[in-house]
Amino acid sequence: MRQLIGQDSIDVRFFAPPADLAPCFTTFYRLEVDLPPGEVLEDWLQPEWSNLRFFTEKGPSAELPEGERIDGARFQATGPSSCPTHFTLGRTRMWGIGLFPLGWARFIGEDASEHANTVVDGERSPVFNRFAPLCEKLCTREYSDEQQFAILTEFFRKLADPPRDQRRIQKVHEVMVDPRLLQVEDFARKCGLSKRTLERVCARHFGFSPRLLLRRQRLMRSLAAFMLEPQASWSDVIDRHYHDQSHFVHEFHAFMRCTPSEYAAKPHPVMRAFMAERKRVWGSPAQTLDDPK
Repeated sequence: MRQLIGQDSIDVRFFAPPADLAPCFTTFYRLEVDLPPGEVLEDWLQPEWSNLRFFTEKGPSAELPEGERIDGARFQATGPSSCPTHFTLGRTRMWGIGLFPLGWARFIGEDASEHANTVVDGERSPVFNRFAPLCEKLCTREYSDEQQFAILTEFFRKLADPPRDQRRIQKVHEVMVDPRLLQVEDFARKCGLSKRTLERVCARHFGFSPRLLLRRQRLMRSLAAFMLEPQASWSDVIDRHYHDQSHFVHEFHAFMRCTPSEYAAKPHPVMRAFMAERKRVWGSPAQTLDDPK
């Protein structure tokens, strides 16, 4: 897919993880941004799971709402997020790897809540530098997409075995993405867990409390629908579980740190192109909405 935006072009390819790795990853994708020297695109990443991103040319500038910032790193890593990440990037080629909560548990193994809403230089991070050897093969244009994808899958196959808590993590994830789910009590019941155990599992492997995860799902269903329908108004896409417009605006601001109208007025050249193609190819516009099955 080559998506043209004015004089800019964005080219993205999605690669399905092989069956033995599929429960751990949202997708692997290769993104190429072709811009004249000195020009940049600006956009805002939405709340998502942990991501690993490898760049050929200078990496982007990325900044969280509280001011945490990273600039130019060729390997940028993020924890699970409940807020937007502002970024600017110029001409580059990138490999992106989205980690499901099971992938976090298997390949990182740290308490996800301690790394939520963070962006770091992966090569300098004691949490993410285990992936730094991939820089040699991904932060270059010397290999084809197919060669780099094969390198990725082989690397992760050798890195770690599935965690002991695999079935529980997957069950929690499967229940969480059900758009009919509203209450934490129902969340725990459908998982076959006590509320206390669910809280512990969600914090450690998902990064947030069960209640916040359900709120994030509701927000992302509305936001994804809006991004896929540029001519739609917010009232057309608001999730049916919001009490009213003011409830939606309050929740939107809590996650995105701006009002819906302010967000709509901002440029979204990368996210609109990416989400539309992800929906077309992958069936889901955002990794938070992916069914882990």
